[in-house]
Amino acid sequence: MKKTEIFMIAITVIIVIIASFKAFGDMKNTTPDGKIKIRMPTATSSGTLYATGAAITHMWNEKIPTIKASVQSSAGGVENLNMVNDGEAQVSIAISSNCYQSFHGTDIFKGHANPHLRVIAGLYLNPNQVIATDKSEINKIEDIKGKHFAIASAGSSVYNEVKTHLETANIKVPDDIQAEYIGFGEAAAMLQNKTIDGAWIMAGVPSSSVMQTLSSNSHLVNLSDDFIKQMQKKYPWYVAYTIPKGTYPAQKTDIQTTAVKMVMFCNEDLPDEVVYELTKAFWENVEELSKTQKSLKNLTPQEAVKNIADLPIHNGAMRYYKEINAI
Repeated sequence: MKKTEIFMIAITVIIVIIASFKAFGDMKNTTPDGKIKIRMPTATSSGTLYATGAAITHMWNEKIPTIKASVQSSAGGVENLNMVNDGEAQVSIAISSNCYQSFHGTDIFKGHANPHLRVIAGLYLNPNQVIATDKSEINKIEDIKGKHFAIASAGSSVYNEVKTHLETANIKVPDDIQAEYIGFGEAAAMLQNKTIDGAWIMAGVPSSSVMQTLSSNSHLVNLSDDFIKQMQKKYPWYVAYTIPKGTYPAQKTDIQTTAVKMVMFCNEDLPDEVVYELTKAFWENVEELSKTQKSLKNLTPQEAVKNIADLPIHNGAMRYYKEINAI
């Protein structure tokens, strides 16, 4: 190929990118110097997800000169999905179950569907961890019926997980339990004081909060094979997950539970070239990111397109995955 032809192709690509940015910039806020703003809500500013989002947006700003990315604190996945749906944010992260519900307008997203939701990347698995005091006699999920149990704040991602699991076990929420609508930080203190029987948390393994709680006469509750299969039959996003023995104090056996994949997502109207650059930069720098963000360790593009609840992948991200033969 002649140098002139290569030059013309390069110019054409640049024009397409600029046109895409301009089209999006006409609809969304841009910086005074014309950069596209990518707002990324995550979770509370003290949480792990916020730190992960901060690392990703910082990397994007360094690697992609045409955008200005910023991390924002939020109430978590449900709010993140609503913010992207409402155009208040452009990219975010949530568990795949909530993404599925948002896309289809079911459960807590009834009447507020987002059929324009698109996946950028499936990230790491986020396991459910069910904790009970030793004196509670909670040894399987069905034993939670009638117990004093912390189920997170109503409307939160964790609350939705609790409700889904307990109702699969024929336990109505909140009718069949003594519910505490509190976050895990407060629940952990109540578990240590033995003022509640159990609590539910979604967190990476090992979790320092879970470790602290399990050091004081509490244990993890194992989910049976049959129960996990029931969950997978009803809800396509669940994956069986094993917490290896010895992960936590006095944990003498492997613990089976369910997990859902964390998903980085955006709306369909985020231009293909923008999403392509975001996706490419993420995967080309994920190893470096994982040095400070342990949740991003051992991620691969090949796994990023699996277990995402059959949600559509954004065209820009799809282009990258096809380029590297991940799809």
